[in-house]
Amino acid sequence: MQQSRQVYPIERIIASTSYLTAGMVGFVWLIIAAVMRKHATQFVMYHIMQSIFLSILYFLLSTFAELVYVILYRIPVINAIPYYINMPLGFAFGLSIIQLITTVIILYLAITAFMGMFSYIPWVSDIINVHTGRR
Repeated sequence: MQQSRQVYPIERIIASTSYLTAGMVGFVWLIIAAVMRKHATQFVMYHIMQSIFLSILYFLLSTFAELVYVILYRIPVINAIPYYINMPLGFAFGLSIIQLITTVIILYLAITAFMGMFSYIPWVSDIINVHTGRR
């Protein structure tokens, strides 16, 4: 995780809310910047692209997991596994294990973006670094 050079407060807000809204705020910000013919900074582009990429990745993984759960529910002994994975946890405000992990990752990304840092998630951040020209 690396701190960027001179990040303005509006850039921090756009970057952090982009994670909290599954990339929608960042996408709207890119459209506004294109209409106004402004260039987004490297910090904002990095976080917007990473939030959009993570949202698409989460959608694909959840669709695949739903397919696997449908198959596992048909098998008599193994059908308890999806139940225990999706079971609400008392100490985690009623969130399941998957929801808890997802929430922690999103909060980590939003907080580090608000602090003006380039957050790092293995494999995902490497792909984003290559495509935003940060390397």
